[in-house]
Amino acid sequence: MRRSLTASLAFFALAVPALASSDGAWEEFAADVKKKCLEAAEPKIEKAAIAVDPFGSERFGLAVLSGKAKGGDAKVTYVCVYDKQAQTVELGSELTADTITVTIPEGSN
Repeated sequence: MRRSLTASLAFFALAVPALASSDGAWEEFAADVKKKCLEAAEPKIEKAAIAVDPFGSERFGLAVLSGKAKGGDAKVTYVCVYDKQAQTVELGSELTADTITVTIPEGSN
């Protein structure tokens, strides 16, 4: 009994930060991820389309960017990782269409 109570309390203690965030805070978070990821991708992708995970993981915001490679004809995709604490982003390496194909609906930017 004591063990299950401890486990239950631990579960709810971990869940509280996610529950405590308002819709507005999550929208601000997603907007910041989008802005910073698009800025990071600007030298690499022409007219990048982006799909942002609205919550990310516990420590990171996540997004996928796709579009035409700058100075080329190939369609490329990048994974963008946003450090929630430092509020900085990093892009993964360029993934070409023979590695992954991503379709981001228009208007989701």
